[in-house]
Amino acid sequence: MSRILIFGGHGRVSMLLAPLLAKRGDEVTAVIRKPEQSAEVSETGATPHVADVAALDVDALADLIAGHDAVVWSAGAGGGSAESTYAIDRDAAIRTMDAAKAAGVKRYLMVSWIGSRPDHGVPEDDDFFAYADAKLAADEHLTASELDYTVFGPGTLTLDDGTGKITLNPEGNGEVPRADVAAVLAASLEDDSTIRRTIRFGSGETLIAEALRG
Repeated sequence: MSRILIFGGHGRVSMLLAPLLAKRGDEVTAVIRKPEQSAEVSETGATPHVADVAALDVDALADLIAGHDAVVWSAGAGGGSAESTYAIDRDAAIRTMDAAKAAGVKRYLMVSWIGSRPDHGVPEDDDFFAYADAKLAADEHLTASELDYTVFGPGTLTLDDGTGKITLNPEGNGEVPRADVAAVLAASLEDDSTIRRTIRFGSGETLIAEALRG
């Protein structure tokens, strides 16, 4: 059994991840911003913890993270203003990484996006630029850290049923069901070969466990 802390616990990927972890016996804590989300999160098998990650400093986050075996960052501003995007997708994410180090929790999984590269090509006057820029900054901070990280770069997320199969480094936008993203996260928590890797993926024909090993 592992103790897993998920930031962004009411997000669609997180709500699919939590039951996968709970079913195999992991103890899951889901950090959420709104108390009214608690009942729905509890139904996934996770324990809800209400906190505004944008308002917590590194010390407070370290207290929250301490005692867990792994951190999953799946939080985000969700297409809000550029200010809120930088505050959550970049600044709050980076604070949780620093807090994980302070708390002695080495394993850290980051849900990013397939295009998170310095040459992502999103122009500064595009509404999507703040997200691309914020995610890149967070990813670079994580990969430069001493944490046992995995950065996940799924393609365009869909609501389709999961297939249990993916392809790495797909061409195009790499569409992939959120259910398969959750399954990739769950599998990676049990596969040390994913540590200190950036894994970009979309739907494909290779079983998830096999693709991750490849």
